[in-house]
Amino acid sequence: MIEQKEAISEKAVLIGVITQHQDETQSEEYLDELEFLTLTAGGVAVKRFVQKLDKPHPKTFLGTGKLEDVKAYIDTHNIGTAIFDDELSPAQLRNIEKILDCKILDRTNLILDIFAQRAQTSSAKTQVELAQHQYLLPRLTRLWTHLDKQKGGIGMRGPGETEIETDRRIIRDKISLLKKKLVTIDKQMAVQRKNRGKMVRVALVGYTNVGKSTLMNVVSKSDVFAENKLFATLDTTVRKVVIKNIPFLMTDTVGFIRKLPTQLVESFKSTLDEVREADLLLHVVDISHPNFEDHIASVNNILQEIDSADKPTVMVFNKIDAYTHETIDEDDLVTEKTKAHYTLEDWKRTWMNDLEKESIFISALNKDNLEAFKDKVYDEVKKIHIQRFPYNDFLYYEYEG
Repeated sequence: MIEQKEAISEKAVLIGVITQHQDETQSEEYLDELEFLTLTAGGVAVKRFVQKLDKPHPKTFLGTGKLEDVKAYIDTHNIGTAIFDDELSPAQLRNIEKILDCKILDRTNLILDIFAQRAQTSSAKTQVELAQHQYLLPRLTRLWTHLDKQKGGIGMRGPGETEIETDRRIIRDKISLLKKKLVTIDKQMAVQRKNRGKMVRVALVGYTNVGKSTLMNVVSKSDVFAENKLFATLDTTVRKVVIKNIPFLMTDTVGFIRKLPTQLVESFKSTLDEVREADLLLHVVDISHPNFEDHIASVNNILQEIDSADKPTVMVFNKIDAYTHETIDEDDLVTEKTKAHYTLEDWKRTWMNDLEKESIFISALNKDNLEAFKDKVYDEVKKIHIQRFPYNDFLYYEYEG
């Protein structure tokens, strides 16, 4: 399933909807994210199509008139791919493919493709392959259009299965095999975690592309792959870190994203075990992103799903070097101050001031405020360390001079 190949830039159109559950601003932002996903996968988004609907059309996702517009644009500009912002049902996929006559991808398929490109270790490759097979199983019908003309009658009766049934069975067997393989990998990873002893475990969590790997590299002096693309990190990395007199383990995890496909969350349960077994979470947030509050909510939802929301957490607001805000002229009495005009100091006085969790503002790239960050992490780790080793099992004792 996973092919290691160089991604070739291919032109694509992006398609989204504005519904009662998703207003125009949200739709625009989701499409921005979809464009970034397309870029990460090796494509180029050349145009967006958006339609206002009460809910996506059950047969064709968009209205037939809008689909005709999309088809006209695809034919005129010789575009080979249409990418939809929501997961399409097998029936929708089949119907749209007949009308547009080009490659159809949805958000799930696109994320799976990026994951397949990024997977390096046996564990990640197995998890991605399982997710791909689970996604493919109900959609197999579209791959076998040459069997549409099969009929009963003379010469058409025969023993056994049709080709598509054979294929479904092969994929089910493959899924079963991959699940068994994952159980074995899970056991191996559990043994690895056990062998790490009683050291305090700290996990970096957060939305994708917020700077977790960069922060990991700076703090642990390691060389984890970091890039300004979505899902640059797919394999969990664990490094031993020493701050002052306490050693602890720091884990870099896969980033989360809104509309994360359910089968992906299921397949990545073993990766999320690192988060589940952590003693302290560092929730990294890209403060320079205009919708970082939505990102925080998305990450908190996933942490809730994996029963990790109540762990001790430090909120790390990263990328302060890239943060910009709009300004209002002194003589401007009309413009109302909104969140877009907030300075970092204004933000600190909002809900961030009432946070029960500890918080810190840093720039991992420029190493701004890094010493304060290390002190805060040290204080939190020390609390857990003292509970675990009541007889002060430190590397050395600190003496106040």
